[in-house]
Amino acid sequence: MQTLVIGATGATGNRIAEQLHLRGITVCGMVRSVESIAQLKDQGIPAVLGDVTQPKTLLPHLKGIDVVFCATGARPLKSSPQDVDYQGTINLVDQALAAGVKHLILVSSLCVSRLIHPLNLFGGVLYWKHQAEKYLQKSGLIYTIVRPGGLTNTPPEQTGILIRPMDTLFEGRIDRGDVARVCIEAMLDPAAHNKILEVINNPAREEFHQQFTQIPTVLIP
Repeated sequence: MQTLVIGATGATGNRIAEQLHLRGITVCGMVRSVESIAQLKDQGIPAVLGDVTQPKTLLPHLKGIDVVFCATGARPLKSSPQDVDYQGTINLVDQALAAGVKHLILVSSLCVSRLIHPLNLFGGVLYWKHQAEKYLQKSGLIYTIVRPGGLTNTPPEQTGILIRPMDTLFEGRIDRGDVARVCIEAMLDPAAHNKILEVINNPAREEFHQQFTQIPTVLIP
């Protein structure tokens, strides 16, 4: 299986790439700078240059890829959520379809369906992520949308992972490493295909497959 992680030096994307590599799954990272390529090389992970806002840079690196993980995100004052989270995802979806990618796993966010939310003060970040989700759902590409709660960089005391259907969790936090675990398990289990997974850390310790099968496939209104 050939995998590609978009945003592989970002805080979440790097954990996805690292865990794939540690599991012995062939992975390549897509990054926007030569410096980022060097960072991944130090981790033993090959990388290529590409930018979701520049669609012509995507197709050559998507050919032959089975699964794409998208963990991109706009940076406050440096990039626009409309350009990165929305149009960038559209560009990626279109090019993935053209390249014959089998499955796209998109890291989104909890509360994207809430228009009135503090994060939307920053260029409408949740609004544009939600619009990107809708585009992916309607594209015909096999997808999994992962909506994590507030992201942390410290392994939590509550080490379980709670997975629920879309628009049912509106608070909670989750370690980025656990987000990566959910993404990879979703790649390996067809029960997670074409589903939206809202995820937070929780004492619950149900296995992934059991939780995936309980999630319905529902179109975003």
